[in-house]
Formats: sequence, C-alpha cells, structure tokens
Amino acid sequence: MKKLNNTNIILLDQTIMATDILSQYTAGKFRFVVKTNLGMTVVDSRDFDNERLMKYPEALISGYKRGTLQTVQFCPEGSDYYLTVFSRTGKKVKLVDESILANLTVGTINGMYENTNLYNSNQYRAVNSTSWASKAFTLNQEEVAQ
Repeated sequence: MKKLNNTNIILLDQTIMATDILSQYTAGKFRFVVKTNLGMTVVDSRDFDNERLMKYPEALISGYKRGTLQTVQFCPEGSDYYLTVFSRTGKKVKLVDESILANLTVGTINGMYENTNLYNSNQYRAVNSTSWASKAFTLNQEEVAQ
C-alpha cells in the first residue's frame, strides 16, 4: 500500500504509477488516444469541454466506450507540450494522475475497467467502499446511524 502526495488516496497496486499534474494547473486542454477498427486515433477535446474535464477528472477516463481509451494527455494553458495523465497498455493501467484517482468511483471501474488492474476488491475494502457510488481510492466515511 502506498499513500500518495494527496494523503487521502490509498493505492494498493504497486505497479500503477501515479502523477500529480492536474492539481498543479487551473486550465488547459486534453487529447485522447483511442483504439478504433483502423488502429489508434488521437482525438482532441472540444474547447467548451476542457473546463468540465478539469472540474470533474473522472470524466477524463469515463467518456469513451469500454476498452477503447488508451491514453489521456493534458496541455497546460500557455504551453505547447502535452503531459500524460492516464496510460493503459492492454489490460494494465500503467499511469494515472492523482486527481483522477481521488475522484474515481467503483461504478466507473466496474463498468469500464473490470478487466484491468484497477479492478480490485481488496482495494475497495481498504477504502470502505459499499456501493458503486463509493470512491475507489479515497477513504469513504462510514455513516453513523443516529
């Protein structure tokens, strides 16, 4: 188990590298590498969508059909260089940004990434996940009945 820079994130899988890029910036643009019948295709996000993606990082990896998203890159405002914030090769997620991990729900993983190393029942137990709406990598507080 490793605790990341954002101390609320608990990540049991040591093979997943975590970056902390998105929390350092307030604006930028995104592009996605997706698998199609013709091979890999690069798709730029729409200008009006970038603000929503910055505000809700989970949407970065939940907006494509199951199994097609391979890479998500972020270009900070005023820069010409793209930085990778999510990378997947086959059934292994290799790299993911801490902002995405902090907002990722069990439902997104179970519905779209159940055949990858993100899907892990021990991880869900470690953060007290009880439903598909629970967070998968940040500690879920148990509700106390009053």
